[in-house]
Amino acid sequence: MSKLILLHTSHHLTPIHRRVLNAVVLTPLSKPLLTPFSLSGLHPQCLRSSFSPPLSLRSLSARAFDSSSSSSSSTKEEALKQIDGESGPQGKVNSESVNTGTPDKDYPTGEFQFQKMSSWKSFVVKLRMLIALPWERVKKGSVLTIKLRGQVSDQLKSRFSSGLSLPQICENLVKAAYDPRITGVYLQIESLNCGWGKVEEIRRHILDFKKSGKFILAYVPACGEKEYYLASACQEIYAPPSAYFSLFGLTVQASFVRGVLENVGIEPQVERIGKYKSAGDQLARKTMSEENCEMLTALLDNIYGNWLDVISSTRGKKREDIENFINEGVYQVEKFKEEGWITNIHYDDEVISLLKERLGVQKEKVLPMVDYRKYSKVRQSTVGLSGSKDKIAIIRASGSISRVRGSFSLPGSGIIGEQFIEKIRSVRESKKYKAAIIRIDSPGGDALASDLMWREIRLLAASKPVIASMSDVAASGGYYMAMAADTIVAENLTLTGSIGVVTGKFNLGKLYEKIGFNKEIISRGKYAELLAAEQRSFRPEEAELFAKSAQNAYKQFRDKAAFSRSMTVCW
Repeated sequence: MSKLILLHTSHHLTPIHRRVLNAVVLTPLSKPLLTPFSLSGLHPQCLRSSFSPPLSLRSLSARAFDSSSSSSSSTKEEALKQIDGESGPQGKVNSESVNTGTPDKDYPTGEFQFQKMSSWKSFVVKLRMLIALPWERVKKGSVLTIKLRGQVSDQLKSRFSSGLSLPQICENLVKAAYDPRITGVYLQIESLNCGWGKVEEIRRHILDFKKSGKFILAYVPACGEKEYYLASACQEIYAPPSAYFSLFGLTVQASFVRGVLENVGIEPQVERIGKYKSAGDQLARKTMSEENCEMLTALLDNIYGNWLDVISSTRGKKREDIENFINEGVYQVEKFKEEGWITNIHYDDEVISLLKERLGVQKEKVLPMVDYRKYSKVRQSTVGLSGSKDKIAIIRASGSISRVRGSFSLPGSGIIGEQFIEKIRSVRESKKYKAAIIRIDSPGGDALASDLMWREIRLLAASKPVIASMSDVAASGGYYMAMAADTIVAENLTLTGSIGVVTGKFNLGKLYEKIGFNKEIISRGKYAELLAAEQRSFRPEEAELFAKSAQNAYKQFRDKAAFSRSMTVCW
C-alpha cells in the first residue's frame, strides 16, 4: 500500500504576503509528506498573529551556507519545553486574550538607501582597486551585462557551475551601484523559468540600482509577462524587429488523473480534512470542484491584478488601458513602440552603438563591458561594502525535503534534513554568528524531516535572533521550517503557508487482475496489513484508523503553526 499525506497551502495568512503554486505528485508514497498541490483558503480572522521584535542588521556582515540537499531569553526555553509536552492550543480561544504584537510600522521596511561615499572612503576604494586581484579588475567606464534567461537558482553558484544565481544577481546589482568603474547595466532578458517571488526580488534590486543615478537598459528578444515585469523597472526597453512578444494574460491549471487511474485499474482512496483540501482532487476527481475553482480564481486575480497595477504605474497609463491592450492580442513589435510599451526597436549591436555614443566611446573602439559571471568574482569589500566582525549566518534551503540522502540523489538536488540540522547546530554553537537568516525556497517534502528541522530552528531561535526569508515558495514543509523563526518575511508574490491534510492510498487490485499478478499476505496483528495490502480496499477498521492518523497529522501541524506564530485556533 502506498500512503500519501499532502498538506494544503493557505493563500491568506495575515503576517505574510500572498502567492501561488500548482504542483503534481503522481509517485506512490510510503511515508507522510508535506507537499502542496494547490492553495487552500484560510480566513484571516481565524488566526491572529503577533510578531517578535525584529533584528537590526545594519552593523553585521553575512556568511551563507547552502543546503540543497545558552539562551538569551528564559521564556523562549520555556516555550520550547512547552511545545514538547503539549500539543498546542485547542479549540476556540477568546481573541481578546491574544497578544496582537508589535505594529507593522515598527518594523524596518528593508528599503535600499543609496549613500554616496565620503571622499576618504572613495579614495580607499580606488586604492583597493589598484591592488585588486587580477580577476577583480574591471576597466573604468565599463557596462555590467547580465543575461537573464532560463532557471534562476536560489543557491550560490561556484565558478564552475552554469546557470543563474539569484543571490549573485542581486549582489552584483548592489556592487555595481557603488562601483565607480561601472557606468551602468545592460540587461538582456529572455524566457525565464522561475517563480514570481524571484522575479519580484530581481525587479526590486533593479529599482534599487536606479537610485545610484546610473543607467540600466533592458533588451527583450523574447518577452512574456514575467520578462516584461522585469524590463518595466528599467529606464529604457529595446527589442529587435523580430522579437517574440506574448503578453496575452495569465493562466492557472489543475490536472486530474482519476480517469487515467480507473482505465488502468487503480482506485485512489482519499481522506480529506477541510473544505478547500483540493490536493487529493487530482486523484479523486475528474473535474474541478467549486471550492478549488474559487480558490484558484482568487489566486489568479491576485497575481494578474498585481501585474496590471505595477505595469500601469510604471508606464503611466490607466489600468483599464493596460488590460484592454492585453486583450487585443498584440504581438507586433511596432505596436508596442507606438503605445509606449518599449523605448525603441533596435538590434543588440544597435543598442551597443547607442551606449557607445552615450558614454563617449569612439565607434571603432570596443565598448568596455564586464559580464555577470566575471563580476561575481569581485568581492564586496573591493567596492567598499565590507561588514563588521560580527556575522549573520545565511542558511539556504532549496528544493524538496528529505530526511536522508537517497542512493541515487545528486548533490544539491534538495534539502537533506540531516545536513541542514548539522549547519543549524554549527551556527548555534558558534560565537561569531550573532544572528541567522533561514532562506527557504521549498514546496515541502518529508514530514518527519520538516519537524526535526523545525525543532533545531526553534533551538537556534532560543539563543540567537532568527529570520525566515521566503523566495518563490515556502509551502507545506517549507512553511513548517519558516514558522520556527522569530520573524518571517516574504516577497509580495511568494507562495507560503500550509494548513490542511489529504491522505490516501491506491488500491491496485483491478490492475493486478489485468496483468495477471497475485499477492497473498500472511499477517499477525489487527492492523499489520494497513501499509502492506495494496491489492485491496481498506477494511472498515483500517479506514477508521487511517482517518484518525490523518486527523492527528493535521492537528500537530496546525497546533505547531498556531504556537510558533502566536496564533489561536478558532475551529
